[in-house]
Amino acid sequence: METLEIVLTEHPCFKGLEAKYFKTMLSCAAPAKFDPDKIIAREGDPANEFYLIRQGIVGLEISVPNQGIVTIETVSAGELLGWSWMVPPYKCHFTARAHSSILAIAIDGRRLREIISKDHELGYQLYGCFIDLIVHRLQATRLQLLDVYNVRV
Repeated sequence: METLEIVLTEHPCFKGLEAKYFKTMLSCAAPAKFDPDKIIAREGDPANEFYLIRQGIVGLEISVPNQGIVTIETVSAGELLGWSWMVPPYKCHFTARAHSSILAIAIDGRRLREIISKDHELGYQLYGCFIDLIVHRLQATRLQLLDVYNVRV
């Protein structure tokens, strides 16, 4: 059986994290489960945690005028869900909806923010991981919106 420690140490995002920080990360981690169609995070709500998706598919949605709800990307096993916990004003930028049963590890972002405000090296290492995620999500949003509005590039 995989423990939280094994999952964290083997996750691609945390592979470069110094060993001394895994105890800190473990203290912020807890198993999470979501049923299909459950809203995990809602656009505009406080962003106080992020998830390592272990099983299932999560859709990232935005509301587009005259189009309704548009899924701009999906997140699946092995990927991270949520970066807004680390960027003021700490509000969700997308709605995350479970497309299937989800097994995940929830990381308490509020607690982690407090820790990295005192341990800047940990913050630097985590930002390195999350900046790639932010760029990826912004690019996916751009491409999806070009498609929604029938813009050809």
